Parts: sequence; structure tokens; C-alpha cells
Amino acid sequence: MRTLSTVVQGRRIAAHLHPAEHRNPDAPLLVALHGGLYTGRYFDVPGSAAGSFADIANRNGFDLITIDRPGYGDSDLLDEAENTFARQAELLDGAIGYLLASYPDAAGVILVGHSIGGMVGLEIAARHPDWNLLGISATGMGARIPTQGAAEELGTLPLQGIVDVPIPEREKLWYGPEDSYTASAVEAARRSYAPAPMVELAAAPMWAATRLDPVAAAVEVPVHHALAEFDALWDSSADARELFLSKFSDNPRVESEIVPGVGHCLDHHLTGAALHLRQLAFALDCALTSDSTRLRRNASAPAL
Repeated sequence: MRTLSTVVQGRRIAAHLHPAEHRNPDAPLLVALHGGLYTGRYFDVPGSAAGSFADIANRNGFDLITIDRPGYGDSDLLDEAENTFARQAELLDGAIGYLLASYPDAAGVILVGHSIGGMVGLEIAARHPDWNLLGISATGMGARIPTQGAAEELGTLPLQGIVDVPIPEREKLWYGPEDSYTASAVEAARRSYAPAPMVELAAAPMWAATRLDPVAAAVEVPVHHALAEFDALWDSSADARELFLSKFSDNPRVESEIVPGVGHCLDHHLTGAALHLRQLAFALDCALTSDSTRLRRNASAPAL
């Protein structure tokens, strides 16, 4: 693993590169965005003997960059008035473009975002970045939160600035049934916990109602989406899944699944590895489809 960083509009953005030992030249670069109350180390947590998302990606020939979003890890904190998900997307758009400048052999980029990271990832995709975005996998977020549920309760805490949530209270929200995860995964995940800007926790429950419609209408790349069956923060009913899909009605390349038997932090459950393999298959399919489309267009272009 190698530490990376850049400065965008005066704001430092920190990241880590997880290079594959034997890189698949057809594999796009994965860029992962964590959720609230975590750092980018969220993607380093092994939910089972198969390893973490980073382990599984590297083992299958994918290079991975995990980013600490603004206010987390070694990335600069934004002022409260500035700290919106659209603003985070603007800064991360620039940061990813800079990181790609030193990564010229990338076959394109797949964004992988969990929870708030999924929201910010979709905001980035809606910006139509200058770099070669091939698709996005957004998990642990959706189109609707339960009324008076845990997300609303968390977002209405009478707090300001940087806040932390006690470990027992966090873990009531993160996991599914007891047999869906291991004690060792829970212990490993604690190394990725972090305090969060309260303004972000307050904005997250309102994002789907205020931003999903315009963002979804602007996203043109393929989307993979996954909700946890036992998500404590989001409505993961079949009806809510269909509502999410309806937001992308003009995009024919959107797929959504409800992952059975897991809680909000899908990656840290025993079946997280199976989800990771589906995400990698999606990423590879996006890259290969993009290559095929480009070749067809080049072949049909008139000679000059």
C-alpha cells in the first residue's frame, strides 16, 4: 500500500493505492469512497476468510485507490457552510483527475461508494468528469429512509462540529443477524472508525429526497446498486428498490439488488466477498463494453 495525496482548490485530499501484484490489463482502476464515521480503511476490513474488498480486488488483478473524504483521515475538513456532498464531489473529481495523471495506463475508472460514499460517487458521476469514468457501484444507500428511523435520529442529534458515536451505538446500525458476521470482522472494522462532521450526518438522511432526482437524471454511466436486507438506516424493501431504479429511467444500464442476510456495512459480513466479486464483474464488464463500443465507433468512422 502506498500513501497518496493532492491539493485541490487549497484542500488536501489523502488516499492510498493498493496495487495488484499481477495486474489485469483489462481491469479498470477502482476508486473507493467510504461512508460516514469511517475512513478509507473501511475497504481494508476482512469480513471473512476471503479477505477485504482491497484483498479480493488485488487478488483478481485490480488496482484500488481508497480515498479519505474531506474531514476524514488526513484529508482537510471543510467549513460547515461548504461541506455539502456536491462540494465534496467537486473536490474529489479534481483529486481523482490529478491522481490519474500519474497513472497513465489505467483502463478507465470505476467508482465504488458505500453509504455517504455512494451518494458522493453518484454526485461525481453526475458531473461528467473529464477523466474516463466507466461506471459506479453504490452500496448501502438508496431512494428512501424509514420515517422516524435510525438515520433521522442520527441526523437530528443536537450537536455541531466533529462528533463521534459510541462503539456500541454504531454497531447497532452496522450489522445484520448475529450469524451474518464474525467477531473478528467487527474487531477489525473498529480500526477504520472515525469521528464525522455533524453537518454531513445531518445531510445524509435528506439526500435522497433532495438530490437523488437531479443526480440520477444526469448520470449516464452504468450503475450497480446494492442494499442490505437488514439495513438499519435505509428502506431496503422491494418497493424502495424499484423506486431507486425509477430514478434512472433514462439510463438503460442500471442494476439493483437487495443483498440477503446482511446489515448496512455489507462489505464486513460473511457474504461480503460474494458482493465484492459481483462488483468486480460489473467493473470488468464496464471496461470491456466500453472498449468494444470504442472499437466499433472507430471502425465505423469515415476515413479522412
